Amino acid sequence: MTEAATAALELGLVNDLRQIAGIAGKIDSFCADREISPEIAYAVNLALEELLSNTIEHGYPDAEPHRIEIILRQEGESLVVIVVDDGEAFDPTRAGAADSSTGATPEDGRDGGLGLLLVNHMMDQVEHQRRADCNVVTLTKNITAE
Repeated sequence: MTEAATAALELGLVNDLRQIAGIAGKIDSFCADREISPEIAYAVNLALEELLSNTIEHGYPDAEPHRIEIILRQEGESLVVIVVDDGEAFDPTRAGAADSSTGATPEDGRDGGLGLLLVNHMMDQVEHQRRADCNVVTLTKNITAE
């Protein structure tokens, strides 16, 4: 692994759903450079897309642009993604579990929190903190073969 491959990947976007699409390829490249499996990259991309979509669609009561920061790094046998946004306080670790009680299925098309349930299922650990009026969500995925 080269020195460049050990650095973190730092990305920023504004609260515009169209900007999410450009992130997946960068995460795929980051993982490929570190010989992290495409399946792990896919899981991280899927969870991150759900988290960002929810933040952008529901986290901002105004129409103003807001910056969302993403930091991706490998820490030993884990891939860690930190997402920081200044949206309304929201803990995705609670929402998925609470909303799963609605019994909604993906086919229903209802807001049942299934995307956040997916985030919590796809990642090995999901943590939320509220710091300086920002949500700080840390996603951790084990990258060792199972």
